Amino acid sequence: MHIPDGYLAPVVYGASYALAIPLWAIAFKKLKNSLDEETLPLIASLSALSFIVMMFNIPVPGGTSGHALGVALIAMIFSPWIGFLSISLVLFIQALIFGDGGLTSFAANSLGMGFFGAFSAYFVYQKTKHLKYAPFLAGWVSAVASSIFIAVILGIEPSLGVDGSGKPLYFPFGLDVTIPAIVGSHILFFGIVEGIFTQLTFKFLLKIEPEALKAV
Repeated sequence: MHIPDGYLAPVVYGASYALAIPLWAIAFKKLKNSLDEETLPLIASLSALSFIVMMFNIPVPGGTSGHALGVALIAMIFSPWIGFLSISLVLFIQALIFGDGGLTSFAANSLGMGFFGAFSAYFVYQKTKHLKYAPFLAGWVSAVASSIFIAVILGIEPSLGVDGSGKPLYFPFGLDVTIPAIVGSHILFFGIVEGIFTQLTFKFLLKIEPEALKAV
């Protein structure tokens, strides 16, 4: 789902940064209030795990890719704000060092995979945590919600600028392609992978870190 540089019109990535910057500020304050000698190692470990799973990209039709996120776990265990900031940091490192995603598109990627992924997972988990498979549902929803944001951001690009021959200046495919390609693949495949990953990892953490998860 990483959007690379050159895919977004300046008005889109500019608006994305304008929205993301105050949200990052809020998330940073939330993180500072939550960090201690017990939470820091687990947040760092889950962020590193997210970094790893997001490196396994599978191309999908429509010019982007699909992958697991790992954001649901952090949002469920700590808070959606911490999940958002953690995934943003992961995305920044991936864009800066590995060229996975872009710097102009960093804010849009963070909003899609971090903010929408974290908050959708958190709210679904809070509503369903009495169910055995609540982590699966939270993980699936986080992937699908993220894909909807990314698909819409990309799908509107052809209407935001064309060259002299009428070809789009930025991402070339409209919503009629991005919605079924990106959202459809996450509903049917990547979301299920994310759900299984979230369910199994959460169950494993309950065994090895029961005290850290007792309030979840």
